[in-house]
Amino acid sequence: MQEFKNYLEKTNFSKNTVDSYYFAVTQFYQQYDSMNKQNLKNYKIWLVENYKPKTVNLRIRAINCYLDFLKKGSLKLTFVKIQQKTYLENVISEADYTYLKNQLQKDDIDWYMIVRFLAATGARVSELIQFKVEHVKLGYIDIYSKGGKLRRIYIPKQLKNEALSWLSERNQDSGFIFLNKYGERITTRGISGQLKKFAIKYDINPAVVYPHSFRHRFAKNFLSKCNDIAFLADLMGHESIETTRIYLRKTSTEQQELVDTIIDW
Repeated sequence: MQEFKNYLEKTNFSKNTVDSYYFAVTQFYQQYDSMNKQNLKNYKIWLVENYKPKTVNLRIRAINCYLDFLKKGSLKLTFVKIQQKTYLENVISEADYTYLKNQLQKDDIDWYMIVRFLAATGARVSELIQFKVEHVKLGYIDIYSKGGKLRRIYIPKQLKNEALSWLSERNQDSGFIFLNKYGERITTRGISGQLKKFAIKYDINPAVVYPHSFRHRFAKNFLSKCNDIAFLADLMGHESIETTRIYLRKTSTEQQELVDTIIDW
């Protein structure tokens, strides 16, 4: 097992992946004394009975990696199929987004800008906190993934002009733009927590007010105005266009409204 751990650490896997793979193999050996076809089959059945499909596939991926390490690739397990939902869940509606945005514009301009940037750029919250004044002036920020892949996040002209006026009013001409009350760069947890408080304050369902919800809103709004899913995939930073296709689906609320309207028999 220690040799396997050393093998994993020499790869490009993150520490979390190394730990999860090591855990899965250890879990297997806690139940079975040898890595053979029948034991692998029984382990997969046990996983399916006790875990969600995504977790099952993560464990299987770990076991298959271990089998590669042992040079026993012929014993590899097949993944379980994950039923893709036919709708989007917990996406803030255009009406709630507009209401929240308008309330924040009156009550708290700094948080108004956070919500505006999330919804108008499609940035992940981990990317949002990297925005600097210099990026606003340029009109975009280049984000590099661990694999060195470049993703350019554009700041639309209208948002850029709003942001420059906002920054000018607080006399900031450089550095990170989203700060906490201590003047330090805000954390992703800080953003998530405060958004929930605003949801409660403005009587909006807290389940739809979280950072990634605005990224979903960006994608939905983009497709309603520009039906170029390949371009959207690039803007979102998706590895596969199949990931982006979920935004062609309606939200569960939209589905319910459509069913209520259409079906009268």
